[in-house]
Amino acid sequence: MNGKRILLIVGGGIAAYKSLELIRLLAKEGIATRVILTKSGAEFVTPLSLGSLSGDKVYQELFNLTDESEMGHIELSRSADLVVVAPATADLMAKAANGLANDLASTTLLATDKPVLMAPAMNVRMWEHAATQRNVAQLKVDGVHVMTPDVGPMACGEFGPGRFPEPERIAQEIRKLLAPPKGAGPLAGVRAVVTAGPTREPLDPVRFISNHSSGKQGYAIADALARLGADVRLVTGPTQLPIPDTVTGVKVETALEMQDAVKANFPADIFVSVAAVADWRPATRAKTKLKLKGGKTENLDLHLVENPDILRSIGTTKKGRPRLVVGFAAETNDVEKNAKAKLTRKGADWIVANDVSGDVMGGADNEVLLVTKSATDRWPRMSKAEVAMKLADRIAQSFVQSGAKAQPSTKTKTSAAE
Repeated sequence: MNGKRILLIVGGGIAAYKSLELIRLLAKEGIATRVILTKSGAEFVTPLSLGSLSGDKVYQELFNLTDESEMGHIELSRSADLVVVAPATADLMAKAANGLANDLASTTLLATDKPVLMAPAMNVRMWEHAATQRNVAQLKVDGVHVMTPDVGPMACGEFGPGRFPEPERIAQEIRKLLAPPKGAGPLAGVRAVVTAGPTREPLDPVRFISNHSSGKQGYAIADALARLGADVRLVTGPTQLPIPDTVTGVKVETALEMQDAVKANFPADIFVSVAAVADWRPATRAKTKLKLKGGKTENLDLHLVENPDILRSIGTTKKGRPRLVVGFAAETNDVEKNAKAKLTRKGADWIVANDVSGDVMGGADNEVLLVTKSATDRWPRMSKAEVAMKLADRIAQSFVQSGAKAQPSTKTKTSAAE
């Protein structure tokens, strides 16, 4: 995303302060921000704070002779790759939907020839009002990307839809809109297989062995690789997450199903093993629900057998091995030591290691070590989406620097094993 620039229009409302966090998130990904601050927005956040974070001048007045000579509103409206309105008030949306232009923000929206993203924020009654919904419908017809607001408590004390989307969610939409067209980018023509989520090993029709993996990190990595141009196959265990529209998803339940699905989507240039695959499975699966005997709890003898080691089987293979094999190590102690041992044992090129003794599994953030055969790179705590983009960028750099050519792809049919 380096070199990309957005024009951020900050509307009025208590949610305006979250625009500061949005600017910070984008800056971490190399996305520059130039800001237009509305008169009502200035009641909640200052030009100084916005300018300090964006590192650029904050524009406020339409009739400013200096700005008109240096950066007229026409040029300002076209100087970015994307125009983002956050928060987008009912007033700003109404002006844009009806072609009104009586201040710098509305004039810019009317004059721009770039994509526009709006992140609404308003009282639930205002959001649900027929006029607002009519304006939203018109904006979408006009090609504006209007996010669905969050549902939750509001500063006014009411609860419902209309709450400003969290900055990370807005940043994710921005990444999507700034991403190269499908099939373009530094990983164009490259096939990647990514595993994500947990696996479930059934004991009987209602019970299973599993773990706390949410799949968030694996899904984010698959999406990030796709946005750099890769043809991505996401092999996922059971999660509550929607399959990103940028990838081809294959749903599985057990470790054996995951192994089969991975093999079915090879050959591949990149394999990223993020899934938390259960190490063992029951030797036998009961056909009916296991019952207590005599109404009392008794010891249950559970016989387990080892599941296939998917990462090791791919990392150590000689025929058809991907050019880059990346594994994940979820550890609770001696993270770097265990990661280095896993790198050798599994035959991987890289290991991404993290300490999962806290809130990492199921959480929104991650703090990882990237361990290679020659070095260990410690990354600060960041969102899982940021980890994904950083890892995808590193993978792309590796392919560009090595001059690696993609392996010939074969057309395969993917299916869901529910």
